[in-house]
Amino acid sequence: MGSQTVAKPRLTTSAMIASIASEGQRTEAAPFGHALVAAAERDARIVGMTADLSKYTDLHIFAKAFPERYRQMGMAEQLLMAAAGGMAKEGLIPFATTYAVFATRRAYDFIHQVIAEENLNVKICAALPGLTTGYGPSHQATDDLALMRAIPGLTVIDPCDALDTAQAVAAMAAHQGPVYMRLLRGKVPMLLDQYDYQFELGKAKLLRDGKDVLIISSGIMTMRALEVAEAMSDGSAEVAVLHVPTIKPLDEATIIEQCRRSGRLVVVAENHSTIGGLGEAIALALLKARVHPAFEQIALPDAFLDAGALPTLHDRYGISTETMVASIRRWLA
Repeated sequence: MGSQTVAKPRLTTSAMIASIASEGQRTEAAPFGHALVAAAERDARIVGMTADLSKYTDLHIFAKAFPERYRQMGMAEQLLMAAAGGMAKEGLIPFATTYAVFATRRAYDFIHQVIAEENLNVKICAALPGLTTGYGPSHQATDDLALMRAIPGLTVIDPCDALDTAQAVAAMAAHQGPVYMRLLRGKVPMLLDQYDYQFELGKAKLLRDGKDVLIISSGIMTMRALEVAEAMSDGSAEVAVLHVPTIKPLDEATIIEQCRRSGRLVVVAENHSTIGGLGEAIALALLKARVHPAFEQIALPDAFLDAGALPTLHDRYGISTETMVASIRRWLA
């Protein structure tokens, strides 16, 4: 009897609003928008601003709740950042939303000169970080962490899920100074509530322990890391997961403490280019501390990435759960 080939379902993506949730995964709708409304109820200084992207950054929820504190700046990201800086100078706390590519590449000088150099209290919330859209290089912010880490005094946050995002919004509102946060929008996975998790600005959190592998991750890659740990709990390896939601300032003390444990492979996993992100920041911290574990990196290549369906792209570039498991098994072998 000849073998039969089972046709796989055709993968599609609605690139601008593609969900990163796996099939059947618990999600929460628009955690950023709802958290910002809650923060604004506590603090009358908070205003919401966007560059024609309220629906696609979940700011429309804030606009409905506080229309008098909402500003639609049009397709003008440089104006968005400059105006946010002006509002902050007047004592307001602007939350400015757009896509990460537009915030970092198009408005970089305005963030650098108008906001950061003046240490203004502006919160930049940037959607479609890393490879979370299938639209290709024009919309894939695979270099945003490298760019924003380079700005003095700017806090940089990469939340994992709906809980992380909501708690980070509250922390950002309480924090004095400029912040850049990678924004997860739409139906966002919810998983950190299973780990008694609480976001703390500048703090890494050990979610799961294990003696064979330590995955240090941020953003959606922490979700992937937890899936990898579960997949390898069949006896392949005991996998620890250290979540690093704050990229800058980096919790070097916790990272170094975990990496000092002997006999573990250390893998940094990030939804970002291999250049200038979490992996390089951790490698430098370990080098300075003279801590030298076996070290590998799971990250996007230093390249302009393809367009297509997200599951296909995540497999192609090594950040899906299955490809991560295969990579770690190869390194352990």
